[in-house]
Amino acid sequence: MSDSYTSDHEPLTFLDETDMTEQIAPSYWSVLIADDEPDVHQVTLLALKDMEVEGRRLKFFHAYSGEEARTILIREKDIAVILLDVVMETEDAGLRLVHAIRKDIKNTCLRIILRTGQPGYAPEIDTILRYDINDYKTKAELTRTRLFTSMTSAIRAFHQIQQLEISRHCLGMILDATARWEPAQGLTHFAQDVITEICTMLSIPASGLVCIMEGEKPVILAGLGRYGAFTGKNLGCINDERIRNSIEETLHLRQHQLNNGLCLYLHDSRTRPMAVFVDKTLPMEKLQQQLIDILCQHILTGFEKARLYQKIRQTAFEDPLLGIANRARFLMEIDKGHAESRMLALLDIDGFADINSILDQNFGDAVLQAISQRLLEYFSAKVFIARISSDVFGLLGPKKEIHADRLRDVFLPPFIIGEESLRLSATSSLIPLPDNSISSATILKNAGVSLKQAKRFNRGKVVFYDPEHVTAARDRMQMLSQLRQAFTSERLFLMYQPIVNLKTGRITAAEALLRWRSDNGDFIPPDRFIPLAEQSGLMVPIGEWVMRTAFRFLKNLGNIASEDFRISVNVSQTQFREPDFATKLFQAMEDCRVEPARVEIELTESVAIESLERIKPTLGAVCQAGVSIAMDDFGTGYSSLSVLHQLHINRLKIDKAFISGPGCRLDNQGIAATVLQLAEKLSLQTIGEGIEDESQRKALLEMGCTEGQGYLFSRPVPAEAFEELLKKQEIQRR
Repeated sequence: MSDSYTSDHEPLTFLDETDMTEQIAPSYWSVLIADDEPDVHQVTLLALKDMEVEGRRLKFFHAYSGEEARTILIREKDIAVILLDVVMETEDAGLRLVHAIRKDIKNTCLRIILRTGQPGYAPEIDTILRYDINDYKTKAELTRTRLFTSMTSAIRAFHQIQQLEISRHCLGMILDATARWEPAQGLTHFAQDVITEICTMLSIPASGLVCIMEGEKPVILAGLGRYGAFTGKNLGCINDERIRNSIEETLHLRQHQLNNGLCLYLHDSRTRPMAVFVDKTLPMEKLQQQLIDILCQHILTGFEKARLYQKIRQTAFEDPLLGIANRARFLMEIDKGHAESRMLALLDIDGFADINSILDQNFGDAVLQAISQRLLEYFSAKVFIARISSDVFGLLGPKKEIHADRLRDVFLPPFIIGEESLRLSATSSLIPLPDNSISSATILKNAGVSLKQAKRFNRGKVVFYDPEHVTAARDRMQMLSQLRQAFTSERLFLMYQPIVNLKTGRITAAEALLRWRSDNGDFIPPDRFIPLAEQSGLMVPIGEWVMRTAFRFLKNLGNIASEDFRISVNVSQTQFREPDFATKLFQAMEDCRVEPARVEIELTESVAIESLERIKPTLGAVCQAGVSIAMDDFGTGYSSLSVLHQLHINRLKIDKAFISGPGCRLDNQGIAATVLQLAEKLSLQTIGEGIEDESQRKALLEMGCTEGQGYLFSRPVPAEAFEELLKKQEIQRR
């Protein structure tokens, strides 16, 4: 504009309308002049003639009322600035239009410059702030320079807000795509989504590549459209040299390439360098490049989330040592429906605990890896293989592949571990998969029950699932639960059976016997619940309770019992193996004020035979304290003379099977006689169990047995009844 129209510092004056030819550049800013005075329109056009902002000229729209301006704004979506008169058809027409722009039309990008020819009328301050008005001037204040300044500031603000809106919209598309993306489908699927979204933004068909650096060479992570067949291949497989060069240049220079297609560079400290290529060449403005940079950051965040999900998935569903599925993933596979009938197998490696403890854990890991590899080689891809627990593998697949012979064949050849050749065996269980009415957890549990049964009775064999095994296991678990509850609620109690001198009939000791009465009053046989307590570890606290209760019983007898009267307590294998058994025993005697010489513990042969070296120090400590030791049920196990010689045994208890059992023989040729002769040679005292009649007592006495117990003398009785037996004996003695 020439100076003849207006000076740079004088107020704008309204001139006569002059014909002007407006040349609109291909790229322009749209400006709406809303004023009810035509002269204002003309003066504004003259003042802003040839104005450029950011290299773009202005295109004007004209409205002479608030309603007309509203109509234009609804129709023309890209108007950058409105020069708005406050007072038009009504005194508040401008302000009402401002409200409509922000609240009704919901146009937040449009910049608003309020003008008024009535200096006395001004909008409220809170209105200006509330509706994001860019500027407010009286028409008299608007010099050409001030109008240029206001317009430049408003257009730049509009451009920035518009770019942010575009960024928000484009990033919203990426975020929406990420929300729709299923992470379980992997990084490749996400990379394809990225290509799709970029192509959508550029309004081109979905086609492109995502490459990632693998060492020194780029590998195609994902291809879409005409590049879909190249997924997973090296970049060199792309025949188009232009595309290869663009991707290689992007990765080499570590920046976006816009000349031969759009190729975006993606990289941060958490990811390997990547390039996203779509075959679209277009000029990029500075803010568009910034938008692409922001877009790339969001894509990188998406990839990081995908990798995190993949890592979580690996942690949740993959065994970290072997790289195969774990128990959780195996359960999911069981739940999948298949047309053909399937078989499930569990393989438990025999003796693996010894391999880990005797050799080392690294060797054990190598063994597991060799077994896993063998399984993968022996079975087809139709068989799903998983590690269920430490040394248990699960197989799931067609019955024609998973059967007993095939499982045995796996372990026929030796395994090569480093330079070692190792022969292994496995105990296995097989269970056909029923219909989907049974849960995967139940199926696996049933297979596990069969496996436990096989480990106990058919080690190294393949067994088939038997529902009775599950029923028995369920019964055991229910009983164990009831036993725990009975122990905590003090429903366990002790009975005491007299041990008598076979010659005089005097009661010399009492054996404390554990009993359990259920809620309905039924007695649970000890041979049913004690093995369960031992297997579960519950026998340790129960055993300590038994000791203390028996010792208190002995203490409470006081003068009723003779000074050499002793209490005999059964100690289980589990309890005696505890490192602090002797300490707990001594503490219990001290707390109950019982002399060690009046205490006897009974051990079974299995305790001594299975862990002789381990228990010898404990036996020595117990004997040194003055506690006597009896070997219970002698003759039913495999004790040898050498074992008896090494143990600090004071008494042998002859099992009732050799005294009152079916077909027993009570003569010098019988087993009982042999045991008694052996005890005499070893200077051991003896107790005969299960004596039921007088002939058995006399026979044992004649063979040299000194003490006995059984129904001939008394059944096990409560503490009060036992006291009465001692009192009665004392009266008779007098």
